[in-house]
Amino acid sequence: MILALSILLVLVSLLLIVLLHRGKGGGLSSMLGGSFYSNLSGSSVVERNLDRITVIAGLVWSICIVGLGLLYKNQGG
Repeated sequence: MILALSILLVLVSLLLIVLLHRGKGGGLSSMLGGSFYSNLSGSSVVERNLDRITVIAGLVWSICIVGLGLLYKNQGG
């Protein structure tokens, strides 16, 4: 279980690094293709979706940290 949470934590951490962005673009997400999608549809829709994905990834990251902490505490080490 610890290994699964650790792998999930690494993957979500990498996702959060990619999702770092400023409110009006210009961050990593626009550099990696976000500007392409904002040209196809309204930029406000893309920004809202990026914000939602970022919040969800942040929550998953937080749950992984708490879960790993509890597992390590119960393991006795």
